Amino acid sequence: MKKSILLLFSVILASCGGVKKTQQAINEGNYLTAINKSIQNLSKNKTKRGNQEYIRILEDAFAKHSKRELENIAFLKQDGNQANYEKIYTSYVNLKTLQNRIEPLLPLPVYDENREAKFEFSNYDSKLLVAKNNLSEYLYANANELMKNATSKLDFRKAYDDLSYLEEINPGAYPTANIMQEAHLKGIDYVAVELSNQTEQVIPERLQNELLDFNTFRINDFWTAYHTTPLKNQEYDYLLNLDFNQIFISPEQVQEKQISKEKLVKDGFEYVLDDNGNVAKDSLGNDIKVDKFKKVRCDFYQFTQFKTAQLGAKITLTDLKTQQEVNTFPISSEFVFEHIYAKHSGDKRALENDLIELLNLAAIQFPSNEQMVYDAGEDLKTRLATLLQQNQINR
Repeated sequence: MKKSILLLFSVILASCGGVKKTQQAINEGNYLTAINKSIQNLSKNKTKRGNQEYIRILEDAFAKHSKRELENIAFLKQDGNQANYEKIYTSYVNLKTLQNRIEPLLPLPVYDENREAKFEFSNYDSKLLVAKNNLSEYLYANANELMKNATSKLDFRKAYDDLSYLEEINPGAYPTANIMQEAHLKGIDYVAVELSNQTEQVIPERLQNELLDFNTFRINDFWTAYHTTPLKNQEYDYLLNLDFNQIFISPEQVQEKQISKEKLVKDGFEYVLDDNGNVAKDSLGNDIKVDKFKKVRCDFYQFTQFKTAQLGAKITLTDLKTQQEVNTFPISSEFVFEHIYAKHSGDKRALENDLIELLNLAAIQFPSNEQMVYDAGEDLKTRLATLLQQNQINR
């Protein structure tokens, strides 16, 4: 019984805490927070007595939010700045959306006042259409102005974004397709990619091709194009250089380690003799036998084939218009070849199972220097892709 009372008390406290925070949101002017929290609770169970306070909060927050939004819209209209058209349109959309979220919950009864919650809904359709048309006209005109007087690729991107938004809110109302295509082409940053080798080692052709296959890196985005084979008539904005400045390959090494093992192992049995020198018998008359043990020894020889390759490079991004380095990143990678096998001398019963398994292996051929560089390059490709994705070009 006590546990039930405590549980009920905890639920009531949690409920009160939620209501208090929601009421506090109203007091701080965060009307949407209060509205969203109230709708969330009432959607689960609007007739629950514990949710009565959320009905009052929703009623209050909706009225205050609507009043503030309409006053702000009136101010923006009076200001006369066409750049405010988006805020006006968005405000009307949000007001209508909010009403559409509350309407399915109606009616909302307030039990202790014997009434239903009151919400003054408005039909914003005509005002929304006017706002949409004003915004559409502004977006189209502004995009064309940006295209005409663009001073940087950023202007073409802004024009594209305006037209993309226009198509989102008012699809097909304006001839945007050709302008968007032109804005996209003129807004792209074109990056020429080069690979250079300052070391005395040869970079495998297969690795070079894979490092220059930028499609596999998935770093081409909407506004950036990487070309590893420069186009003749293309003007490039940046040069990305992958410069190898270190390729180190260690000598082939075989390290030997000797381990000596001893163990007592079972080696047959012997009869137990009684005091008279006869074979002792158990209670059933059977001969009594005991295991015989002997100490065995084995010399275990472990061989480790070892070879490493280390690659070091520098990524440099140069702005071709200013001939200034925009960014430089060091990048490195390592590949380790290691193979273990073993031999033995003596009785291998003295060895643990993990050592016995190594006796089944033999020496293998070391990978060539070219293969080592290629294997190290596999990791380098991953690091390169990560670096480029984290440092996308932003003009």
